[in-house]
Amino acid sequence: MLPRSCSPTEVLAAALAHAERLQPGGDTSLIRAVTTLATDLFEGRHPDYQGIDLLYHSYQHTLLATWCFVDLAEGRRRHGITPALSLREFELGFSAIMLHDSGYLKLRSDTDGTGAKYTLSHILRSCALAASVLPGLGCNWDEINGILGAIRCTGPTSKIGTLTFSTAAERQIGCMIATSDYLGQMADPHYVDKLDDLYREFEEANDYNRVPREKRMFASAADLIARTPDFWHKFVFPMLERDYEGVYRWLAEAPGAPNPYIKAVEANLRRIQS
Repeated sequence: MLPRSCSPTEVLAAALAHAERLQPGGDTSLIRAVTTLATDLFEGRHPDYQGIDLLYHSYQHTLLATWCFVDLAEGRRRHGITPALSLREFELGFSAIMLHDSGYLKLRSDTDGTGAKYTLSHILRSCALAASVLPGLGCNWDEINGILGAIRCTGPTSKIGTLTFSTAAERQIGCMIATSDYLGQMADPHYVDKLDDLYREFEEANDYNRVPREKRMFASAADLIARTPDFWHKFVFPMLERDYEGVYRWLAEAPGAPNPYIKAVEANLRRIQS
């Protein structure tokens, strides 16, 4: 069932339960360490970074995306997709989704505006942060490179077809991360209510990057909201089908069964259209 909201403790419990099904008694120290790290980062307990100061790309956004990733991984196992992901591959994907928006965080010395100003560069900043902290969590360089590749799959400007992956599993994890990022936010029952906040983030980023008014994507929050159904039908869903290899189908209980995430997105779109 899709959560209306979730806590780090709940996300960790779901990830550990899936890990136990993958490999009973396996080492889950990376899952635990990344959850602690991300929580300290986003809640302002890291020595180098302030807590997240955004209302749309909040820690809750990351947790909902991560919950979707765990659901996808469990669906992949339930649907019998081969080859099966190993526990370590799941841990690495979990690390990528937990850190995929860490690039919105500001250093403690950064007192200008909010992290929204980094909208256009947050993926690169997320990669830089992940590359700096993951060696201390026991990840080797090949594993870190795979995590960075998965993070680069996120965002509307990502072109997964231009990215290179070391293994087929790495590519599929990238598809799962990008799918989780979209569905985690758009299936959120509070999604429509948060779109005003998303518009404000875009505006701060536009101001910070000196984007002329006539070149900005949205004229107002109402314009962003009104164009959201087309964003889903003409951009996001085709990406999920084609670029991200249709992995969203694993979120259904069984092949051909209703997909709770797609149904939740469609409910949000009906709310906008009504």
